Amino acid sequence: MLRALPLATLPALIAGLALGLNTAASAQNTTEAGLPLWEIGVFAGTVTTPAYPASIERSGLAAVLPVVIYRGEVFRAERGNVGARLVHTEDTEFDIGFAASLPASSNDIAARKDMPDLGTLVEFGPRLKTILARPSASSEVRLELPLRSVLELRNGVRSQGWAAEPEVIWETRAPGSAWRFSTGASLIWGDARLNRYFYSVPAEYATAARPAYEAESGLIAARLSLSASRALSPDVRVFGFLRGESYAGNANTASPLHLRTTGTSAGIGLNWTLGRSEARAR
Repeated sequence: MLRALPLATLPALIAGLALGLNTAASAQNTTEAGLPLWEIGVFAGTVTTPAYPASIERSGLAAVLPVVIYRGEVFRAERGNVGARLVHTEDTEFDIGFAASLPASSNDIAARKDMPDLGTLVEFGPRLKTILARPSASSEVRLELPLRSVLELRNGVRSQGWAAEPEVIWETRAPGSAWRFSTGASLIWGDARLNRYFYSVPAEYATAARPAYEAESGLIAARLSLSASRALSPDVRVFGFLRGESYAGNANTASPLHLRTTGTSAGIGLNWTLGRSEARAR
């Protein structure tokens, strides 16, 4: 959600990888039966998004990155997850998930001029997923409840609070079709520290046009996501996504850094599998 620094920087690549993996995963069916235990490949994609929630300026990222997938019974590295899958039943899963946002130079954002830059944000924490319904053999409706610690990578690592994003997701694949579709609706909440990171204006950075402001905890955005993917071959899959956000209910609409009530993001990409194991995931 933040404006990209040069792609050669490690934090931007970390964020790009997380964005790409989550984007690709959002359009893929959750069934694992018969899938390889591990895969290696290359992800290439581009994303455009608001510089930060309720910002006027936009951010972009284009990257080509290696991808490693491992589908162990406990240890996992795929679909935006990394770490241990602690609970797994037919309808419920509890694991560790992650997400990321790109860095932003305040010199490129008029409302933040002369304020500290925004670093790469990496979100990491537990997530509960449960199936609410299976409308057909090739579709499902599920609820995801992630709670993530937000870490900023900028001249070191520092905590920037906590975020939660309860989401209802519908995924489907039309019978006989190579296309898979997904749509999700979610609410993004941040604690006081995270909201201060985005919306506070300390007294030393206040100006006549940007008065001092102390942000509080609460809603950041309501989000609606649409995505699609298609297998071009057993090794190549293309995908795209479109995401709309409403900041009208943001807890900090009074902040001078809260500049609009809606925002959109979009991305396209390709995942190319270069190798996979003969062993199958359980």
